[in-house]
Amino acid sequence: MDDDETPTRKGSPAIKVRVLPEEKAMIEALAASVGESASSYLRLVGLGHQPRSMIDREQARELVRINGDLGRLGGLLKLWLTDDEKLDEFKPARMTRIIRGVLEKIEANQEELRAIVKMVLRARE
Repeated sequence: MDDDETPTRKGSPAIKVRVLPEEKAMIEALAASVGESASSYLRLVGLGHQPRSMIDREQARELVRINGDLGRLGGLLKLWLTDDEKLDEFKPARMTRIIRGVLEKIEANQEELRAIVKMVLRARE
C-alpha cells in the first residue's frame, strides 16, 4: 500500500468476539433492526455510537410521503382556483362542497403527519 492510500477496513485486522449461538442471533437481529451488518453494528456500538432504528428511517420516509401529498393537494387546489374556465362550470354551492372536501383531506393529512411526528418524538425519549 502506498503512503498516500487511505486504509480500508477490508485490509485491516479483525477483532474476534466469541459469543453463544443465542447471543449471535440477538446481535444479528439488533443489527438488522438498524439496517447494519453484525460487524458494522458491533463496530458502531464499540465506538460509542447509538445506531438509529430502521423504524426512524421508515417514519421519516412516511413523513416525506405525507408532506408530498399535502403539497400536491395544495398545488391542485391553487391551480383549480386560478382557472376561471373551470370555475365557471360549477355552481357556487357545488364549488363550496368541493373546496371543503379538499380542505378536509389536507387537514386529515396534517393530522396524520402530527401523529407520526409525535410517535417519532416519543420513540426518541
